[in-house]
Amino acid sequence: MSMFEKRITAVASAIVIATGALWGFYWLPVRSLMDLGLGGPWGTVGITLGAALLLAPLALADLRQIARAGPVVLISIALGGAAFALYSIGFVYGRVAIIILLYFLTPVWSTLIGRFVMGWMTPRLRYIAIGVGLLGLAVMLGAEGAVPIPRGLGEWMALAAGILWSVSTTGIRAKSELGAAASSFVFALGGLAASLALALALSPLPTLPLGTDLLKATGIALLTGGLWWGLSLAGLMWAAVRLEPARVGLLLMMEVLVGAVSAAMLAGETLHPLEIVGGALVLCAGILEVWPVRPRRAPPVR
Repeated sequence: MSMFEKRITAVASAIVIATGALWGFYWLPVRSLMDLGLGGPWGTVGITLGAALLLAPLALADLRQIARAGPVVLISIALGGAAFALYSIGFVYGRVAIIILLYFLTPVWSTLIGRFVMGWMTPRLRYIAIGVGLLGLAVMLGAEGAVPIPRGLGEWMALAAGILWSVSTTGIRAKSELGAAASSFVFALGGLAASLALALALSPLPTLPLGTDLLKATGIALLTGGLWWGLSLAGLMWAAVRLEPARVGLLLMMEVLVGAVSAAMLAGETLHPLEIVGGALVLCAGILEVWPVRPRRAPPVR
């Protein structure tokens, strides 16, 4: 790897870490919109709509590039938006730390997709990481003596979001040459379509807030759409093309720490000791995913 490539990798990694830290606070605006009357998926509808409106002028400049992009590229990016929409809605129905940890099984799914769908080489250590991640999932979900499967709609959404995000990042890395602004716009549209479909299926039409509450809701939706779904994800889309999907998943784990601490301090949410153990195993799986692996030596020629 050249010095220039190392710098690009370092910058991309820093962007992903910063994005993870920012998304650790994402649950705050989601629940604020819920408190203002946009319950269920409707808060995410407002956020993704705000993001799409803010990104539309930038996307128009890249309209030809979007039109030239292949369907695999557009579908991969839109699926990423749908994944984040599921993740966003999960915060309405579940505990912050559990939703984040379930989502962050993404390195496990990324490795499985890379090996069995894309045909990428998979070192033995990656299989160990998969086992550790799945063990962590079982411990976390069975912490209270229950069958170790997701409980509640929010947990199922978080698990599905992680799988969808793994599919998305694999497709983006393999095929995407779309610019950051255009990618973020397509991403927001994917999130808007998914959240609107879920809102219509799961929740009655909301009663829109009036007066000051309406201004607050509009401001929160636009700020969240612009900062989280616009600026941070434009950076993430740029970085995801330049990093391995498993590495993206690992660096985004900064969100786990920030989300768990912020939820404990601001929402009073606590975890069962076994949930902490399971979460630690999930994080260990992510670390093992990107642990340096020595290439196998070729047998000597006789």
